[in-house]
Formats: sequence, C-alpha cells, structure tokens
Amino acid sequence: MQNYFLIFILLWILSWCCPLLPSTGSYCPLLAEVRLTPSQLFLAVENGVWGPSPPYFSASSNRNGEDSWFKSLFVRKVDPRKDAHSHLLAKKEESNLYKIQFHNVKPECLDAYNKLCEDVLPSIHTNEYYPCELVGTWNTWYGEQDQAVHLWRYRGGYPALTEVMNKLKNNKEFLEYRKERGRMLLSRRNQLLLEFSFWNEPVPREGPNIYELRSYQLRPGTMIEWGNYWARAISYRQQNREAVGGFFSQIGHLYMVHHLWAYKNLQLREDTRNAVWQHEGWNEVVYYTVPLIQHMDSRIMIPMKTSPLQ
Repeated sequence: MQNYFLIFILLWILSWCCPLLPSTGSYCPLLAEVRLTPSQLFLAVENGVWGPSPPYFSASSNRNGEDSWFKSLFVRKVDPRKDAHSHLLAKKEESNLYKIQFHNVKPECLDAYNKLCEDVLPSIHTNEYYPCELVGTWNTWYGEQDQAVHLWRYRGGYPALTEVMNKLKNNKEFLEYRKERGRMLLSRRNQLLLEFSFWNEPVPREGPNIYELRSYQLRPGTMIEWGNYWARAISYRQQNREAVGGFFSQIGHLYMVHHLWAYKNLQLREDTRNAVWQHEGWNEVVYYTVPLIQHMDSRIMIPMKTSPLQ
C-alpha cells in the first residue's frame, strides 16, 4: 500500500506540473493536456495501471501493450487537420513559389563560378520572357564553405516554374552555363518552397549587409504549431528590419523551415539577437518551439555583386 501511495503522489504531481520532462527534454502531451483528479489517479494505481481510467486510457492485458502505452507518454501528439499546412500557412493573395539552390563548389573554382553566375543569372532575372526573379545569390562565409546559395521566385506558382524550365531548354547561353557550371561543382541540391503568410516578402535592399540563413528540420506533423508561434514571434524581430523572408519546403527535404535575416555586421547581429530577449513573450516562443526541432543550422552569407539583396 505504501508503494501505491508513493506512485499516486508522483503521478499526480507530474500531471499538474511537468508537461516538459526535464530529465529527458521530451515534451509529454498527455501530462500537458490531461489534468487528473486525485481520485482518478488513486483508482488507476490501485488497479495496477499507471494512468487514468477510461476514457483516457485502456489497460492492456499484455506486456507489449503496456510498453506501447508507456512509450506513448513521450511521443508528441499530432493534432488532426482538415487541410494541408501549405493551404493554412502560405499567402493566399499571391501564388509565389520559391526555389532555393545549394551549390558546393570546388575550392579552386569558386572565383570562376561566381564570375559565371554574375554573367548569366541577371540576364534571366531581368528578362520579362521568363516569369521568375532572382531574389538573392550568396556565397557562404561561415557554415558550409565554398558554397553558393541562390533563391528564385516564380510568380504564378508551379505553372510559372514549368514555363521557365521549358523556355530555358532553348536558351543556348543558359545551356552553356549549365555545362560549364557542372565542371566546377562537387554537388548540388534544391528545394521548392512556399512563403509564410506572416513574413515579409523579400524585396531588394541596399548594402552592405551580411545575411543569415537559419534552417530548421522540424518533426513531422508540427509545421502548423511552428507557424502559430512564429506568427506572433515575428513582430519581435522587426526592430532593425532584419527579417527578410520565411519559407517552408514543399519538395526536397520536407518539414524544412528557412528564415532569412539581414544585418549590417556580425556584432549588430549579436546585439539584435540579445535585445529580443527583453520582449515579453519571446522566451515562451523559444520554450515551445525548441521541442519541435529535430536539427538546425546557420549560414552566414555574403551577397554576390549582382544579387538584388545587397
């Protein structure tokens, strides 16, 4: 009986006080959302089941069922949705599709690669024949070395992307560019993105600036939750016009989020990021969004000479 009493006290405290288990860093939706009365917990412990009586849980008659029930305490619950997150989070008034490209360049070819891009890419950007725009083009400074990052916008969505790809097949200058570029690259990858409705649309800006691309690999099923918190959080990050654009992936690495920021220098970046902690509510955003992340990284980038974002 003494053991039952101790278990009862422990579970009651957990159900009220510990939605985030500090020993594991795991978020427990059951403990966060179900507030049990002492009588419910006492009956559960008395019956040998560590949890509330139905309708919350049903006891299993086998060991595997008990293991599954216990493991489920530490698995984040995904709320059912009636619409795709791309419809709920993307801007409705415009049908913009973005493509981000990551090119890993042979170190000895980086200068020649930059010259090639500066000669060819602006001609596509300024030509109204192609329904696309070069948003920005950079070299990484800190992060992955000898890497170029290009961000394109297609006004009109997937049909515009298809139109551009078909037209470029007949562009001899572009085909020669791709052939020459291929000799300079170690690897390349891309993603198709949509922009969050609550972020700024990236527009050209004067420099000099450095840019930070922060990329987050989210846990599957948590994109809506991320969007809900950042819809509020973005207001805290507009003090120095540092917010450039926010995107989430549709094709490529899925459940990827990219936040693009601009700063005058690294020290101003540090000062700006420290100052945001003075805003009431920012700490809550960090507290609740960190458990959604599986992996994250940061690139500090320098714009190429012909980048619209300088």
